[in-house]
Amino acid sequence: MLSWRMVRGARLGAMGRWLTVVAAAAGTGLLLLSALGWALGHTQSGTGAGVRLAWCLLPVAMTAHMAAAVGRAQPSGWPRAGLAAVGLGRTATVLIGAVAAALACAAGSALALLLFLYLRGDLDGVPYAGSASGVLGAGHRLPVAGAGTLLAVLPLATAAVGAAHLWQPPRAKPGASPAGLPWGVALTAVGLAVQVSAPRGDTLPLPSGLGSVSPATVAGWLVACVGMVIAGPGLVHLCGRLLCLHRPGALRLLSGRALQQEARRIGHPLGLLCATATAAVAAHGLQGGGHKLGPVTTFAAALIGLCVLAIAGTAVLEARSARARSTAALRDVGASPALLRGAVALRAGVLLAVVVPLTALIAGLATVPATR
Repeated sequence: MLSWRMVRGARLGAMGRWLTVVAAAAGTGLLLLSALGWALGHTQSGTGAGVRLAWCLLPVAMTAHMAAAVGRAQPSGWPRAGLAAVGLGRTATVLIGAVAAALACAAGSALALLLFLYLRGDLDGVPYAGSASGVLGAGHRLPVAGAGTLLAVLPLATAAVGAAHLWQPPRAKPGASPAGLPWGVALTAVGLAVQVSAPRGDTLPLPSGLGSVSPATVAGWLVACVGMVIAGPGLVHLCGRLLCLHRPGALRLLSGRALQQEARRIGHPLGLLCATATAAVAAHGLQGGGHKLGPVTTFAAALIGLCVLAIAGTAVLEARSARARSTAALRDVGASPALLRGAVALRAGVLLAVVVPLTALIAGLATVPATR
């Protein structure tokens, strides 16, 4: 109840983030239920249902990550003094945020069930009901236990991610150099090497009939993505150090120090954004011969993109909130608004100048051999 009271009293921006979580959870739940509906209507092809359900793990992971990120960001806007007065410390406030995120995912799952029943035509007396009955197993009895299990996956995953955040060690001193850049680069190189050397195989079919790939290819892609996420903070910190080299002026000094301070906060979302971009380029390369993505695959890709953008936007808002006191101090000592805007533009420009070519290079090396 305390979680929902906090959410209800949140500002407009926070409410928008929570509504995004509910919408993403509803979309993910609809994808899971659509795999169940397809299995009900195509009992003769047992392997296809398992493949569809397996590919739903990507939207589930991204939605759970986004919901946990929103839940962690929510306590930053809560009244610390009031919560401390009732005995709630940092761990309790983060736990409340994680519980609120899980409840938001549960609400989205309930909305997904209603939408699924509407598209199947199970809701009588509703206009345009049953518009997607052909692909959702209309006419077959919906197993309540199976649907409930699928809808419970996302709230439980969100709760697990939020609990894992509580067990993380305390953050290092702000501005300290992250130690993950060499490991991230090594993992990315290993993942690319596995993808390049992976044989052509038909073990794991791709969605929308794009062909089949070997498990080694998927494993290499996952390793490379993990490497990019791990290398993100170190890369951002390195950009900040480069900006501060050789007698920096006020503009370069402010931009470089800010990047070093925010490296751990925005580095992982930036790496995740790069990994998603490389995956999108690889998926686009598989659409040879005029073959297009199906509606379900397109919806899943758009949902993943929305979650990644929401994660990155939440990290940027957290960084801006954490920088508010420093910005106010700079204004008190006479820093002009043009200088502060120039520092923001310089940080964004440097990150784009470094990240975009690296992402293009990794996307060009990340070949995905597929068989038709």
